[in-house]
Amino acid sequence: MFNNISKITRNFINVIIALFFIITFIILSSCNNPFAPKLAKNSSDNTILGDQTTINGVFDNFRYAYIFKDTVVYGNLLDNNFTFIYRNYDRGVDVTYSREDDMLSTYGLFRAAQNLDLIWNEVIISVGDSLVNDISRGFDLSIVFNPTDFIKVQGRVNLRLIRQKPTDDWKILTWRDESNY
Repeated sequence: MFNNISKITRNFINVIIALFFIITFIILSSCNNPFAPKLAKNSSDNTILGDQTTINGVFDNFRYAYIFKDTVVYGNLLDNNFTFIYRNYDRGVDVTYSREDDMLSTYGLFRAAQNLDLIWNEVIISVGDSLVNDISRGFDLSIVFNPTDFIKVQGRVNLRLIRQKPTDDWKILTWRDESNY
């Protein structure tokens, strides 16, 4: 008789323990951990890229491309007919690069630099409409090749941004660099 009671007691205790673990699991799995990141509901909730349908988004993406040395993001900023222009003061001429040349030189910069930091300063002028916009803006660029070899560039860019319709992304058609090397 005592054997039956101890079997019943053991079974009862096993059921109680199982219920305890099941209830504990349910309670813990339903709790929110304040330190755990939330899952994004869609991909746009989780991006650090700017909205390139806005001019500020173009500058955000430009900065992102330099800081993270991302040639894909950088290339997406440039129109297929992109032209980079700078003044060679030694020769007294303007020098231009095509989109392909600029992508290659930017890729080389991204590979050579250990660290890049780009800060956009004040917008000096912004003239245009919903399809074409000319912007002149100051910037500070720090390029670290190694701890003892770094460059700080301050200057201004004159950009012409274009798009086909107001819902399209802005693209840089022309970049005239006015930096002081």
